[in-house]
Amino acid sequence: MEAALLHDVSDGIATVVISHPAKRNAMTAAMWRALPELLAGLAADPAVRVLVLTGAGPTFCAGADISSLTGDEDPQALSVAAEEALAAFPKPTIAAIRGFCVGGGSQLAAACDLRFAEEGASFGVTPARLGIVYPSSSTRRLAGLVGPATAKYLLFSAELIDAEHALRAGFLSELLPEGRLEKRVAEFGRILVGRSQLTQAAAKEFADGRTDRDAYWAAQAAGSGDTAEGVAAFLERRTPSFSWTVSG
Repeated sequence: MEAALLHDVSDGIATVVISHPAKRNAMTAAMWRALPELLAGLAADPAVRVLVLTGAGPTFCAGADISSLTGDEDPQALSVAAEEALAAFPKPTIAAIRGFCVGGGSQLAAACDLRFAEEGASFGVTPARLGIVYPSSSTRRLAGLVGPATAKYLLFSAELIDAEHALRAGFLSELLPEGRLEKRVAEFGRILVGRSQLTQAAAKEFADGRTDRDAYWAAQAAGSGDTAEGVAAFLERRTPSFSWTVSG
């Protein structure tokens, strides 16, 4: 099968599938280049409330397909641009992980808000095998998730860790038994679709360290009506109908 990024939107959840089965879903240069544009389109789609990133078949992503690069391309620039586009996606993002999540795959997973994995998954950050300096932005993001000591352990050694280790380290949000990943991610995605986008968007910015938008979010909350709707729905024991949406 040809290497590609596949996607669909259903019931508020956009699913992006890394598909390159011949090379364990390694990202080609074309796939790295295509991801930011694909994400921009999904971010602007009002039907999209949550994004799920996953891999085709039994593997999430085994890194970058070095053979796809031309001589004048900077593979690190391509991967960082895709990573930053994913991190900046304005709606909740979930990496659904099976099998290998290595190199560029771990880079993409770390850029998601949440990471759900199936037992048997393996994780690694492998530039030390090739003498590559890992990007500073990617290093800081990894250290923010797992702490400096574990980030150094992964980066210094380039060793793979199992899913249980990744959960203990804080890289994973949830670890599921084999066969349960897809159902749980769909279930959790539906939960997020039903929650306030206003709360989610503000929380995402604050948690990611942005400090200059407190007044903006206070004004959004005051003008949205979501708080009044949430309280009324709670008192009336009904599902709230929140009206604030992320603008494209």
